[in-house]
Amino acid sequence: MKLVFAGTPDAAVPSLRLLAAGPHEIVAVLTRTDAPLGRKRVLTPSPVAQAAVELGLPVIKANRLDEAVTAEIAALGVDLGVIVAYGGLVREPLLSTPRLGWINLHFSLLPRWRGAAPVQRALIAGDAVTGADVFQLVPALDAGDVFGRIEHPITEQSTAATLLSELAVSGAELLGRVVDGLADGSAVATPQSGEPTPAAKLSIDDARLDWAEPAASVFHRYQGVTTEPGAFTLIDGARFKIHEMRHAEDATPLAPGHIRADDGRVLVGTASHPLELLRVQPAGKTPMNASDWWRGIAAEEVIAE
Repeated sequence: MKLVFAGTPDAAVPSLRLLAAGPHEIVAVLTRTDAPLGRKRVLTPSPVAQAAVELGLPVIKANRLDEAVTAEIAALGVDLGVIVAYGGLVREPLLSTPRLGWINLHFSLLPRWRGAAPVQRALIAGDAVTGADVFQLVPALDAGDVFGRIEHPITEQSTAATLLSELAVSGAELLGRVVDGLADGSAVATPQSGEPTPAAKLSIDDARLDWAEPAASVFHRYQGVTTEPGAFTLIDGARFKIHEMRHAEDATPLAPGHIRADDGRVLVGTASHPLELLRVQPAGKTPMNASDWWRGIAAEEVIAE
């Protein structure tokens, strides 16, 4: 088949590479326009754009899928559109332009976590299992029939960054199987079943930890916002980032937000048991081990808000 692939971030690159190595022809790669990155705000191609150039594939850069993009894709005689985290909506008439329409690799078990941040929201909610679905794109958000699914456990070592990387690889394999099934006519789609839940994009406010919550809730939020937008609290009114932490159920309880050293560990209190800070970043500093930070401030106790 002739494919058009739409994607933007790192999570979409394994799918692009797998499809490019397969029997189908990728006639165009659709991605968002170059974005300013770093302190110098240098315009930088998306990870998908960079991979497409490396693979020798033609690239269409667009933030809006307008009439011009639709006409360009229509002229290619595409059989199937494949989308993985492109970052924009595909609407009519582009939705119906490929012969078989569009399929979408989505990193959740639909209809749970429809929207922009399914992995992050699953972690914040404390889900034990997540996964990936490949479904038929329809006008309603993430509501189409599902062609294939994989499940993936969530552990205490999972963060949004690590979990998304794992699902990007296993999801690419699922996507490849579905594309092959559509090519030979064996693919069968099943309607979604269950109550939909929204997975809205994260804001910086989502990343602030509330020490008045139980340790499990605080830890789940940390997992869901690591590494982006990045878990933080306030100390003396300044943002204090938390890059790594873990449960400390055997520790003496502390009042919520109170930070103390205990037997070589830097602990912070919650509404239940304390959490241990492992790697932190005070305002204006580089990331460091929590024990080094604590020795540097030489305090008996610090209160985080």
